[in-house]
Amino acid sequence: MRTGRMVAVGGARVAAAVVVLGAVAGPAWAVPVAAAPAEADVAYHGQVSLAAGLLGISLMPENHGPAGLVNATVRLRLSVPLADAQQLAAGCARAGDRVLVCETGALPVSGKGRQIEVALVLKDRPAEAVVRIDTWWNGGAVDADLKNNEHAVLALDTGDSYVF
Repeated sequence: MRTGRMVAVGGARVAAAVVVLGAVAGPAWAVPVAAAPAEADVAYHGQVSLAAGLLGISLMPENHGPAGLVNATVRLRLSVPLADAQQLAAGCARAGDRVLVCETGALPVSGKGRQIEVALVLKDRPAEAVVRIDTWWNGGAVDADLKNNEHAVLALDTGDSYVF
């Protein structure tokens, strides 16, 4: 027989499922029921430019819902290596010689996070660079529409802005 009930855990009420095994002596086994993960549609829009070994990336994270997020992390993967010395924007960190991660800040439903602006010095002066943008961490939320948060942008060494 299966029954559902609320149990107190550390002062909080938690939904639990209790399975009673008829032939087993002793107390019933309580199995917590995990809450369904939130669903949030994270999106990134912005631009990339390349000029004389300097790669500029400007992006705005957005959340189309239906649930808000306390924070998320956007990952920027480059086709070319970064120079060793960098002045990174607040909330950003290197995660490799070609990878940068930045926090988005809170993403309310139908709202925007913080504007992320980085100017990255590249190891060499390439004629082009590809920037791949995606969500690295979103607190475990389900994102059913990945096409608006996964981008690959080719920037030529012209100083022009390439929009995504």
